[in-house]
Amino acid sequence: MLEIDDHLTLAALEEVSRRGRRVSLAPAARERVARNRAFVDDLLARGETVYGLTTGFGRFASTRIDDGQVRQLQRNLILSHAVGVGEPFPTEVVRGMLLLRAQSLALGASGVRPVVVERLLDLLNAGVHPVVPSQGSVGASGDLAPLAHVALTLIGEGEAELGGGHGHFFFAASEAYGHAGVAAHQQHSADAAHVTQYLGEGLAFRYDHGVPS
Repeated sequence: MLEIDDHLTLAALEEVSRRGRRVSLAPAARERVARNRAFVDDLLARGETVYGLTTGFGRFASTRIDDGQVRQLQRNLILSHAVGVGEPFPTEVVRGMLLLRAQSLALGASGVRPVVVERLLDLLNAGVHPVVPSQGSVGASGDLAPLAHVALTLIGEGEAELGGGHGHFFFAASEAYGHAGVAAHQQHSADAAHVTQYLGEGLAFRYDHGVPS
């Protein structure tokens, strides 16, 4: 079992993405993520204005979002960016994306809840792989389109592959969760924004094409 913390080697990335090594969140990483999430929760409790949490995105940054609309805002962000096209990435590339996204969030600087990281690792361990189209990335603040497809599966929407390699099957994500016995993630403030941003697909793809099998 590989524990995700503040460091990830290329050898570990290959073992998880290509050889199915199981992964868990290190206790120290979980504590770090929880501590930083508590800081975010404190800001929200005090009614502070926080971009992307209590406001819209981009040109809507000055638009205040009501507390009752925060969850819908996060879902809308995912849906608006999950517009990739083309053939899906190979399973090992998607597994690399999941691992890199989880490891990046485990650093604790993003303000997500620990359960977000744990759900990404649950997908890896259960062999539930988001169907991620290979075209459509927007690089301004990360690989938004591909990672939005990852986030879509994370909340039980979109499509997912079960297994991988020979004998893999494609399902609606909610159905794949049922087959694998994994609970879908219930997104909250900051969850969607931080799953869809920063590195993920690009590094996984370059690694896949640059390291011999």
